[in-house]
Amino acid sequence: MTAPRRRIVRPMPSPARPPQRRVQKLRTRLVAERAALARWQTRLRRAFSTVEKLQKSIARIERQLARLEE
Repeated sequence: MTAPRRRIVRPMPSPARPPQRRVQKLRTRLVAERAALARWQTRLRRAFSTVEKLQKSIARIERQLARLEE
């Protein structure tokens, strides 16, 4: 005759706060990531403005060429 399997009784984990060291590490990382994002956004804004200027310049030159070729 087989005996039923015994259940392993483990204590329930208490809903404790996260360790302070880990929280501090994550906050430091968050600050660093935000700073990196701000730097990239500045570069991206500058690049986007340059692209817009070049597109306007190209469109202007194309219009001038079209007028001259007529």
